[in-house]
Amino acid sequence: MASSYPTSIRPSATEIKNGQLTPQNLETTIHSLYHDGLVVVENAVPHAALDRLNEKMVRDAYALQSRKENSPYNYNRGNIQQDPPPVKDYFDPGIFLNPIATQITNTALGPRPKWTFCSGNTAMRPTADCPPTSQPVHSDADFDHPTHPFAYVVNIPLIEMTPENGSTEIWLGTHIDSGLHVQEGQHGERASGRIKLDELEKRRAIRPPCQPVVPKGAIVLRDLRLWHAGVGNQADQVRVMLAMIHFAPWYRNPMRLEFSESVRPIIEKEDYLEVPVDWVTEDEAMSRYLNRAFGNAYDFSQLP
Repeated sequence: MASSYPTSIRPSATEIKNGQLTPQNLETTIHSLYHDGLVVVENAVPHAALDRLNEKMVRDAYALQSRKENSPYNYNRGNIQQDPPPVKDYFDPGIFLNPIATQITNTALGPRPKWTFCSGNTAMRPTADCPPTSQPVHSDADFDHPTHPFAYVVNIPLIEMTPENGSTEIWLGTHIDSGLHVQEGQHGERASGRIKLDELEKRRAIRPPCQPVVPKGAIVLRDLRLWHAGVGNQADQVRVMLAMIHFAPWYRNPMRLEFSESVRPIIEKEDYLEVPVDWVTEDEAMSRYLNRAFGNAYDFSQLP
């Protein structure tokens, strides 16, 4: 039986400094994405940038949670979909335009993939009226999609992610057979993409799931089709994990990001990603960020 735990790459100091994996590490990464649907690259993101963003997003997560049934939750109120602030003060290129992440997605998907989704998953600490509750196992590709790789999620936890604070449950290898035939729920519903229980049990006998420990500063690249589930946070600490999606350059997806004008000079320097953006003023960007109904809830499935 293949291991249930993901491959972790530990780049050298030179690789981190240059923002490029060696050919050997890049080969291991691509092999893991192909066979497992997921790989972890450690020490890729500066901790100071993570700390600053985490302080802001945790504060805002409590404001979102206070809306209760009107909060942008995913499946249950302890699991919130939360965008990062779309303004320069919190837009660190080492996080959002991470060169190692873009090297990997350029290799796996083709030159200049499209970055068109930027949000996050926040596991709130438990309360009396909102105990730790896990999501159903699901696939984010809850629509008719190609049977070959077309999109990778770049997950970046802002703190160390552990089973106690809600490390994502992952089912390695399930991206290979993850179409609508194994799912329940309609696209667009809060609970779409759920994997049928009988399919889960069949897969468990082949390769059971795991909740890996992901160190602070790591990036996790995940095939959009992979089965996974957010797990309830049992720790006394909010756990924020960013989620950015890079789509293959040939995948005709009309989604666009929305950032303030202050971010434009940073984005326009980017050579390795196509980043379709609707630019708005700083005030409008922050207003929409604080009042957004459901994060970047775009329709991945729509083709022009």
